[in-house]
Amino acid sequence: MTGSREGAIARAHACYDDGRYLAALRDLVAVPTESQMPERRPDLYRYCQQTLPPMLAPMGFACETLDNPDTRHGPVLLATRHEGAALPTILIYGHGDVVRGLKPQWTEGRDPWDVRVEGDKWYGRGTVDNKGQHLIALEALRATLAERGKLGFNVKFFIETGEEVGSPGLLDFLETYRDKCAADVFIALDGPRQTTFMPEMTLGARGGYAFDLVVDYRKEEHHSGHWGGVLDDPGFVLAHALASIVTPRGAILVDGWLPKTVPASVTEAIDALVFEEIPGTPEGSPDWGEPGVSKAQRIYGGTGVIVLASICGHPDAPTNAVQGSARARLQVRHTVDVPAESIVPNLRKHLDERGFQMVGIEEKMTRGMFPASRTNPDDPWVKAVARSMARTANRTPNIVPNSSGSSPSGLFLDVLGTPAIWIPNSYPGCNQHGPDEHALAPLLREGLGIMAGLWWDIGERGGP
Repeated sequence: MTGSREGAIARAHACYDDGRYLAALRDLVAVPTESQMPERRPDLYRYCQQTLPPMLAPMGFACETLDNPDTRHGPVLLATRHEGAALPTILIYGHGDVVRGLKPQWTEGRDPWDVRVEGDKWYGRGTVDNKGQHLIALEALRATLAERGKLGFNVKFFIETGEEVGSPGLLDFLETYRDKCAADVFIALDGPRQTTFMPEMTLGARGGYAFDLVVDYRKEEHHSGHWGGVLDDPGFVLAHALASIVTPRGAILVDGWLPKTVPASVTEAIDALVFEEIPGTPEGSPDWGEPGVSKAQRIYGGTGVIVLASICGHPDAPTNAVQGSARARLQVRHTVDVPAESIVPNLRKHLDERGFQMVGIEEKMTRGMFPASRTNPDDPWVKAVARSMARTANRTPNIVPNSSGSSPSGLFLDVLGTPAIWIPNSYPGCNQHGPDEHALAPLLREGLGIMAGLWWDIGERGGP
């Protein structure tokens, strides 16, 4: 074994300092991998077959593009470097697809498919979500390999191209290629972190469960003068049903929707989180949601419910008529402590007990939706990664038991049985999914060093 940990980190930083990282990022961003648009499917294949493989092959990766079982969507790139059967295998996850570019909405003449550097901000679609982040993992591997001459572990570099549309087909893919994807730990770089000044790791995600509440009395609409006050009004009935779900200040009233117990390791991790107030981000109301519960516990340890949309009648052209039906789409965000399959039955019981038998529930989940997931903060891999990050950054990272957003962690946990660890390298003000998406350059450079240190430590210790 040659070289040093400091040497690997220095090589990773040099990749940023001499412009190689930026040049590679420009190549990735230039491919318009908008997975919501069927006409971009050839670009998803191009990303997996022509764009990334030339970056991986010189490091000894065997690259294979595998079709999605859901043939309407893009493929998966699985690049493998095998050094020894006795060594641990790291599954590095990223997604090559992006949300719509929205080019006309970008300001100052910026182009979503071209990285523009403006001070510490690097603008471009995918600079943070997710091309810039899985490029950090790739270039840190390159730095470690150059310094040591080998990694000291096996790698499976897994890039899907449907994350931004809910990862359709991913569950079937993992079940089909379980052996090809088998690993000891799942490590992904994605998402924003809580602060710009300290590293972070996330261990899963809250699940999202969507359904419609429907009041459907009749197909026809009837004259308000003749029938107002006589016919049941679906708009008011739906409004009262919605009002029964939460208090006027948003505390949940449905029994079974809040976790009964949360593991002590999870509560301790949440209570230790450090936040940073980022200009331009919204401020939550201290009295909205569950009373007496901290902001961190509400976001990462509890359940939230929101109304995504509701309709009664014709909002764009109201008519003088008693409407026949009303509908609202709700979404419940929950941790693994609240089983997804219990959400609708508990709501049905709640509504029936309050006289709302006429309110129907239409479930809107699909098999491709992300489930709730969480790796235990006490897992040996979690502790090893946290030690490595702290060693490089000179401070203990935030450890978030599960992110507030969605991710496919649960699919990998359930099918492959691997602990899942996410290491974000962005910040809340990055305009992710909107016009003017951008990365903060110092976080990219820091991420390269942190990941090079992590790859070095895994290779040196042979695991956690």
